[in-house]
Amino acid sequence: MADKFKTVSLDTMIDKHIGKRGTEKRETFENELRIDLLGQAIKQARQERNLTQEQLGELVGVQKAQISKIENSVKNARFETILKVFEALGAKVNFNVELNKQNVAY
Repeated sequence: MADKFKTVSLDTMIDKHIGKRGTEKRETFENELRIDLLGQAIKQARQERNLTQEQLGELVGVQKAQISKIENSVKNARFETILKVFEALGAKVNFNVELNKQNVAY
């Protein structure tokens, strides 16, 4: 019996099911993916420093629930709070902004 499965790249699958780069649906998907990675980075940094969500919240001046929300869904977090979290974790934050197809590093 012949193998009926075809191997394709992840990019090909995303292009097919989400949309090609440059489309609104694809850009939304990519941005949400990056935001989720930000929350994961915060959680990992907190755990590496052996801090609970409550302890980190105390350092930042927010409730434990806010830290949980940031780690699990950064979409509704204030940018100022996210910066305070990174500062409390002793993390260096860099921004890469693209304007008119030109990178602007901060």
